[in-house]
Amino acid sequence: MRSFEYTVKDALGLHARPAGMLVQSLGDRVEIKKGEKTVGGTRLLSLMGLGIRCGDTVTVEIEGQSEAKSEALLLEFFEKNL
Repeated sequence: MRSFEYTVKDALGLHARPAGMLVQSLGDRVEIKKGEKTVGGTRLLSLMGLGIRCGDTVTVEIEGQSEAKSEALLLEFFEKNL
């Protein structure tokens, strides 16, 4: 399992457009944590329910066959979209 933390920089936080793009792009098993809450990365409504805002730090955990590749792609996605 690989994981990383990311602090959201987008003024709107994690809103519908990037959340939808994120859900569609995931291949390996991904979980996103904010505080005490953890949701599966492919569950759009649960992801939106975390209420991730600008300045919030989330932890992303990746598990699967191509963890390193997925981690790099997710980091790039977060930098470009959040």
